[in-house]
Amino acid sequence: MTITEQIQKDIVAAMKAREELRLSTLRMAKSALKNKEIDKRAPLDEKEELQVLSTLIKQRKDSVEQFTKGNRPELAAKEQQEIGIIEGYMPKAVAPEDVVATVNAVIAEMGSPTMKDMGNVMKAAMARFAGARVDGKLVSETVKNALAGK
Repeated sequence: MTITEQIQKDIVAAMKAREELRLSTLRMAKSALKNKEIDKRAPLDEKEELQVLSTLIKQRKDSVEQFTKGNRPELAAKEQQEIGIIEGYMPKAVAPEDVVATVNAVIAEMGSPTMKDMGNVMKAAMARFAGARVDGKLVSETVKNALAGK
């Protein structure tokens, strides 16, 4: 069953259970997936579906940050709940300690890269996480710290 099919099935379940937040979040996710499919003019594969969902999560995280800065905790909490619902359809996220271990392994394999080689290290590290959900910002910070010798 594809992610889109699973979301459609869960929309029906959320309607029956009268779960408003879950229903609106799933409808929004389904809409984003459908828009991407229309843009592509072909059905989405699983990797593309996950990419759309990760974009939605990133947007929600940015919103949480803005609402927190704007002193709107109720809206930040709602966005946080939406993130939780969307993450239910994503593969398990890579743990921060796994990110550190992978970055260190990549740096060890490359010899002794400098800060100029950060792009190459990032590319190699992100390639190791192919298919897994990993925060690019966390990988970037880890690479920067490792290359700076922290």
